[in-house]
This record gives sequence, structure tokens and C-alpha cells, in this order.
Amino acid sequence: MKTSQDRILTTHVGSLPRPPELRQLLVRKDQGQPYDKAELDRLTRQAVIEIVRRQAEAGIDIVNDGEMSKPGYSTYVADRLSGFAGHEPAKPRLDTREHPNFAAAYERMTGANVARRAVCVGPVAVRDREPLAQDIANLKAALAEVTVAEGFMTAASPGLVPVFQTNRYYPTHEAYIEAVAAAMQEEYEALVEAGFVLQLDCPDLAMAHHTSFQDLSEADFLKRAAFHVETLNHAVRNIPADRMRIHICWGNYEGPHDHD
Repeated sequence: MKTSQDRILTTHVGSLPRPPELRQLLVRKDQGQPYDKAELDRLTRQAVIEIVRRQAEAGIDIVNDGEMSKPGYSTYVADRLSGFAGHEPAKPRLDTREHPNFAAAYERMTGANVARRAVCVGPVAVRDREPLAQDIANLKAALAEVTVAEGFMTAASPGLVPVFQTNRYYPTHEAYIEAVAAAMQEEYEALVEAGFVLQLDCPDLAMAHHTSFQDLSEADFLKRAAFHVETLNHAVRNIPADRMRIHICWGNYEGPHDHD
């Protein structure tokens, strides 16, 4: 991983705005509607090349693909792993549940943009390797056209997956996390082998306290978070520490955030 030797290197968290035509196809695919796969692949590759170019022009040192191929930074795993199906609405967040007027206004504002939140209904395992291979190829092609310090790629941590994909199959939360970790390990290692810095998205260690695990006491949440860290460490045990970085946040959404 490049470090700030002569100046502070610049980067960002990962997700960047998708072009409208690409976003429309991603939504159609996510909602199970008919879509043109060849056109989606073409638009994705085009968007990655453009977003990397714009990052370089803006002076960003450590760039990524903007997550152009993904409908969501966690929900994308349902397209790559087996065991997921259907949709389950999110539980009300603590901060909006206590502000009903705001909650109603927020729902009106975002109701049309609800991503599919698949449910775990079977054994989790790698099902489709093509999307990851395409992501790697697209970012490599884009990086070949610019001069930057290096590239990074995001991946959902094992603990992030149940924040958006509820478990309805495994006997315990812990068993679910361990299964996801075993399946995601291949993606983590592939991204590093491709030459990228691996960014592990871990809002489960913060945001999930009030968005998904709000029924837990603070002590139980901290215990769960510790287990998530332990499981994540095991999943990345073959990756050098200096090829990884971590993203933790309280949620990138407009809201009270008074339970952060």
C-alpha cells in the first residue's frame, strides 16, 4: 500500500454516482426485470474507464471503479453467492423511528430507490465468478490509461452481509457469518492478487448498531462486533496487512443520526 511520504495522498470511500443509463439497467437487473446483459457490460466498462479518468484528473491518488457494476455495496453479494432469494424490507432505524415526521418525509423521498435486500434461505457458497473477473478486468483497463499511485477495490465484509441480507437458514448468527466469510475469502484474495488494495467495508461495526442490530443491548452489540472482527481476520489471514484498508461509518444518509 502506498503511504504519504512527501505529501498526504488522497482517496475516497468507494461508491461514486453511476451514469443514468447504467443505473437504469442495474435497477432492472436488481429487480429481476428483463435487461440487455451485453449492453450492461458495455456501459459498466465505459463508466469505469470514465470514472477512473475523472478521479485522476481531480488529483485523486488512490482510485477505484466507483462500484459501477454494483447495485449496492453489500447487496451485490446476492448475485455472486448462492443461498439468497426474495426480498425483506429493512427494519426502521432507531434515529428515524423516534422522529416519525422525518421518517415519513424520508420514505417519500427515497421510496422509489429501494434496493433489493435478499434473504439467506440456503447454503452460502460462491456461485458466479464472472462478475468479479469483469470488475478486475475493467479496473485494470481503466488504470492502464491514467497515472495514479494505485487502485483499490471494495468488498463487503462478512459482518456487513447480514446487515442487508437477513439470515433465515443458518441456526445461529455466528454460523451465518462464518459461512459468508468462507465464501467471500476467494473474492478478497483475488482482488489483492490482481494488484489492488482491498478495502473491506465494515459499517456493521458502527452503523448496524442502530440500523440492523438495534434490538441488541450495547454489551451484546459489542460482543457481536468483536465476533465479526475475529471472523474477518480469519477470512483475510492469507493477505498482507499492508494490502488492506477498512471502511467504517455510521451510514451515508440524510437523517438525525442521534444514535450514532
